[in-house]
Amino acid sequence: MSMTTKAVVLLSGGLDSATALAWASKEKGWQCYTIAFDYGQRHHIELAASLEISKKFQAKKHQVISVDLQAIGGSSLTSDLDVPKDQAETSTIPSTYVPARNLIFLSLASAFAETVGANKLVIGANVVDYSGYPDCRPEFLESFAKTVALGTKAGVQGADFEVVAPLLQLDKSEIIKLGLALGVDYAMTRSCYDPKEDGSPCGHCDSCYYRQQGFAELGQADPLLNRSE
Repeated sequence: MSMTTKAVVLLSGGLDSATALAWASKEKGWQCYTIAFDYGQRHHIELAASLEISKKFQAKKHQVISVDLQAIGGSSLTSDLDVPKDQAETSTIPSTYVPARNLIFLSLASAFAETVGANKLVIGANVVDYSGYPDCRPEFLESFAKTVALGTKAGVQGADFEVVAPLLQLDKSEIIKLGLALGVDYAMTRSCYDPKEDGSPCGHCDSCYYRQQGFAELGQADPLLNRSE
């Protein structure tokens, strides 16, 4: 009888991470542990979504870790900088980049993985983010897996850690298509970087733009953005 494969899934509550969880849970059949981060982000509403999505896909455990990235700043998501609007598809790294965020989050996720006996770290990084965020590059993810193996007790004792990014080569419409096939209810997800006071998306930040574009390419309306003004 084969042992159950355990995976820690970084689950922000957004479109990509929800799809990554569905893939790990439904397509791969892994026993999933989800982890979310309260890091001082202005789109704090995503944390409630993360919990509900974790429950929907029957994760073994959902862990929220607080880490104050406002103390570091340097990002429009964690400081008083304005979130850029209607500026998607520019060639520069956007101000929504949070310094070393995936490095920090994957480090904490790997510690969580070690305590629950998981050797898969699942992250929803994809080519859209890769174009602007250096910590979504495949070279970084591959390097981090080697670092985990060298820097943890489990790794030294032979655990074969793997950082899995199932969405890496998919665009937004392909991600949405995959998620719909796996039962993701995208009305549950929250992606906007600068939501309104009532929690509805702004409709103009990069995240809203790519999300809306992905649904449009499938001939559908985003279940969140089509309610925004």
